[in-house]
Amino acid sequence: MQIKDVLLAAGNGAFFYDDQAAIRAGAPQDGFIYVGEPTTPGLTSIRVPASSLSVGLVLADDAVVWGDMMNVQYSGAAGRDALFDTAKISDLMSRVVTPRLLDVDASRYIDACADAFEPLEDKRLPLALEYGVSQALLRATAYLQRRTMAEVVCAEFGLPLPTLRVPIYCQSGDAREINVDKMILKGVDVLPHGLINSWQKFGVAGQTFMEFVKWVAARTREIGRPGYQPVLHFDVYGWIGLEIGLETQRVADFICKVADSVPDFTVNIECPADFGSTQAQIDNYARIVSILNDRGSSARIVVDERCNTLEDIRLFAEAKAAHLIQIKTPDVGSIADTARAVLFCKENQVGAYVGGSCTETDLSAQASVHVSVATQADMMLAKPGMGVDEAFSIVGNEQSRLLAILNRRRAQNENVG
Repeated sequence: MQIKDVLLAAGNGAFFYDDQAAIRAGAPQDGFIYVGEPTTPGLTSIRVPASSLSVGLVLADDAVVWGDMMNVQYSGAAGRDALFDTAKISDLMSRVVTPRLLDVDASRYIDACADAFEPLEDKRLPLALEYGVSQALLRATAYLQRRTMAEVVCAEFGLPLPTLRVPIYCQSGDAREINVDKMILKGVDVLPHGLINSWQKFGVAGQTFMEFVKWVAARTREIGRPGYQPVLHFDVYGWIGLEIGLETQRVADFICKVADSVPDFTVNIECPADFGSTQAQIDNYARIVSILNDRGSSARIVVDERCNTLEDIRLFAEAKAAHLIQIKTPDVGSIADTARAVLFCKENQVGAYVGGSCTETDLSAQASVHVSVATQADMMLAKPGMGVDEAFSIVGNEQSRLLAILNRRRAQNENVG
């Protein structure tokens, strides 16, 4: 079951790499660009078109299976890997990883990943590289075993074949009002993200944000189908802490106020504050979660910043430092670690959200669907890009096709039994 050749193809991510620090510091927008000098190392401007690199594994019968490498939108922020460098990753692939791949047994997924991702000079390989190669290896194993990628994950981790669909979460980008309408009309499970990434969008004491939350709820009632009640999920990029302050009681008070303003909805607040380090984030988020739970609030805290790798996710889950953990797939590295991360969350009764980034591709999004469904995550991101239609169709249709295959497989097994 050997791989006989490895192909590389430069490509595009579905959105842009952005300088979070410069945007947070108030860089003004001019149309689609941000004006000013970048502050995050590696970025030549505040907004840079996202690049990707595809890796193709040529199998013994000349079939080629692919995976895509890229970094997340806010590369270099909050402990994440630096901006994706196609030339450096290509060189590392050719010198180090390709020779390893030519020696692995592609029919044994977890073992193949372990062999391919051995540390180099005691350092872990770039997480983007792990992410793309692990997708290609998952497709290779699925192809060789005549299974879906989800079935490979289930077999490798001793999981039963899933029966339930995973709720899908869409993100609006800056086209908030139009994209919220699209989400409501399409009956999206979780919406709208909102991209509350600047003071202008958050407002004095959070008033601009509060008005947006109430508008989303009102719009849902106005144009949504009867009985439609999505989860309202807002990513505030740390702006509660930046505007209200980093005292956990005040942060919790504000979150309760937001939830109380839309009492008929469950409200997720992602990244309410950035406390500066992983350990500080764990300690303070655990306090906020405890306060909200004691009050019986319907609000749920979602962690993103400072929770990047599998080890970070384990620490947050064990500390109950969030109601829901975003597993940001390119930051986690190997997509096998995304599966492990979901299972860590489940073991600790913490919600698992298989996220990722708008900078991803159709291939990485489809692979994420298989891992999400196999592990029965609590929700998954519609990706790639910042538009609603394309991402929702890529993720939603892949899930529907997968569940149709699994239902047939289950029926066949029952008939054999």
